Amino acid sequence: MKQAEILQETPGTNNLLSKIGALKVGAIPLPLYLVLAAVVYGASVYSKLPADMIGGFAVIMVMGILLGDIGMKVPILKDIGGPAILSIFVPSIMVFYQLLNPAALKAITALMKTSNFLYLYISCLVAGSILGMDRTVLVKGFVRMFIPLVVGTLAAIGAGLLVGSLFGYSLHRTFFYIVIPIIGGGIGEGILPYSLAMSEILGAPQATFIPQLIPAAMLGNIVAIMSAGYLKKLGEKRPELTGNGQLVKGGDDRELLAQNTDKPIEFPLMGAGLLIACGFFIFGSLANNFIAIPGAIIMIFTAAIVKYSKLMPVKMEQGAYHMYRFISASLTWPLLVGLGVLYTPWKDVVGAVTPAYIAICASTVLAMISSGFFIGRVLNMYPIESAIVTGCHSGLGGTGDVAILSASNRMELMPFAQISTRIGGACMIVVATLLLKMWH
Repeated sequence: MKQAEILQETPGTNNLLSKIGALKVGAIPLPLYLVLAAVVYGASVYSKLPADMIGGFAVIMVMGILLGDIGMKVPILKDIGGPAILSIFVPSIMVFYQLLNPAALKAITALMKTSNFLYLYISCLVAGSILGMDRTVLVKGFVRMFIPLVVGTLAAIGAGLLVGSLFGYSLHRTFFYIVIPIIGGGIGEGILPYSLAMSEILGAPQATFIPQLIPAAMLGNIVAIMSAGYLKKLGEKRPELTGNGQLVKGGDDRELLAQNTDKPIEFPLMGAGLLIACGFFIFGSLANNFIAIPGAIIMIFTAAIVKYSKLMPVKMEQGAYHMYRFISASLTWPLLVGLGVLYTPWKDVVGAVTPAYIAICASTVLAMISSGFFIGRVLNMYPIESAIVTGCHSGLGGTGDVAILSASNRMELMPFAQISTRIGGACMIVVATLLLKMWH
């Protein structure tokens, strides 16, 4: 029988194979992903998985791509930061129940600790995210957001400390371990450099602090997303309270809200961007010898000053930004897998999240959003938009901003949200670090 006749007789089989081939895990076709995952797993079983960057990247990417993809597709979970939640907590649970192969654990440890991939990720995100911001947005957006951001931050801190005191938490514990992680700008740009600074100040390993900080950021992000959904419904019932994506009443936000077309990627510039990111991190470490501020915080300050002062050539900013985009788009979920495996003991996470803890997180976020709503009335802003962008201060970085603005159907506010999250978060990390150094 001819091959063509065989194919005609088995159309169902061909359709099934086509459908399977069309399925993807992240950006990878399902069949290819299964082959790669089987190779990595087989190597770990037979002790052939390299305990270095190659083996470490292979393991965290196989796990991170899958968990991130699931988190973006599961109903409800996808709307509350599902990819980050699964990428951190599933590996943590696997380690707790000893479900992770020892060879895989050794490879992840080599990548995250010996090779310091965590610090490289922090450097690329901080340098690229700040240098990549439009300067007009950075300056004018910050001017418009300054008062709501300051008032919202003070309200959040006050509410968090008050509720924490009512439940018997110390002011020190509530402020540094619950409130600051919520308003610190997310995991990559906030908690990681903050935990690094805490490690330098308190003289304990960074791994000690990360599991104490992450749950608050996660819960805060969930509350902010749920609040954004409520504000959307409120705007539908009370149209006089919303500008449907416009922040200032009678103002022209188009110059700030217009999305800039990304310039084409140039790989040599990305290499320069990688060097720039490493340079900022090393400068922070060097300056720490002369300035009593942790190196990670100096890095944030320096990047903001360089951006504002136009000291960096535009092409170099472009390279740093594209490197940031590559790292954040490709390696965020894998990195979170590494954090879940090594820095987030499941037992500690479960022990930290109590009804009182949840109440502190919720009150912190709700106070911030409520203050943004009422201050918007005073400053000639639409209350709902003002509340939403102020609430982005409690989001999980860029991912949190997307989730919050998606829940409110106001993606036009992204530039303002970035100001709230990035600059507001960076400022809080700096302030918290200085206070911790004084309080310690």
